[in-house]
Amino acid sequence: MNAAEGASFNDQAIWTEGLKKSYKGLHAVNGLDLRVPRGAVYGFLGRNGAGKTTTIRTLLGLARATAGAARVLGMDIDRHRLAILERTAFVGEHKILYDNFTALDMVRFTSAFYPQWSHEMVERCARQLEVPMRQRFAKLSKGNRAKVWLLLALAQNAELLILDEPTTGLDPVANDAFLKLLVEDHAAHSRTVFFSSHNLAEIEHVADWVGILDRGRMLLEARLEDIREHFRLVIAAGRGLPAAVSEHIAAVAQSGEFTRYVVTRDAEAFASRLRQQGAAVTEVSPLSLREVFLELLRKEQEESHVPVEMLA
Repeated sequence: MNAAEGASFNDQAIWTEGLKKSYKGLHAVNGLDLRVPRGAVYGFLGRNGAGKTTTIRTLLGLARATAGAARVLGMDIDRHRLAILERTAFVGEHKILYDNFTALDMVRFTSAFYPQWSHEMVERCARQLEVPMRQRFAKLSKGNRAKVWLLLALAQNAELLILDEPTTGLDPVANDAFLKLLVEDHAAHSRTVFFSSHNLAEIEHVADWVGILDRGRMLLEARLEDIREHFRLVIAAGRGLPAAVSEHIAAVAQSGEFTRYVVTRDAEAFASRLRQQGAAVTEVSPLSLREVFLELLRKEQEESHVPVEMLA
């Protein structure tokens, strides 16, 4: 299932086709087709080492693609790197700040580069995240450094907000406050948010689209609403059962005598067809995002007999 399938790259905030990035023969990103609709909050999910960070670095021009094509806000990532960065706010996994600066110093310095800078957002973030604005970064905890980066990104008022594991280091209270800020900001401005994480709970709280990545390949791209309403786990026993992924079957996995299917639509009709073939259908049940994630990864692990070391 693909986001806005059939739409052109101009309809997408982020669009990739067969994107690859290799390091010394290892495919960190391996033929990635990614569709992020404009105005969406898109959760980019995967285990550590799935290729999420490499994908983001490639989209931002911090790493050059080995093959394939990609556009961000309708612009080619190779020809329009500066224009993309001017319209994109980014929070990376590794949050480095100048030790002798304070958050107030960074606001004064950074705001000059962004015409759409929001001082109102600075005040809201400082208040709701409890950011120590006058304390030098050398004395800040990892969590407070993360808060400063989030404040700077949100205040840019950018068209696209890219977040790579942004809540690393935040305590549960600050994490909850940030997610609330993100939801409120999106409701007010409808900016596109591309949120990379392996924390399914926080993605489920804020996202309307999700993409699940493993070994640099997209396993599933879908609306979160569709997962909740239509995705089902179908378990059946019998001979000659379908063993391949198809249009409405996202994953097939053997478990002893039983075959497990992740069905993305019309699960009851699919179960009925299995019964007509003589199968015993033992379960048709809804799937949470976490369960979909685990079922897809179960399939990938069964198909890969040799562990593959991936770059993050």
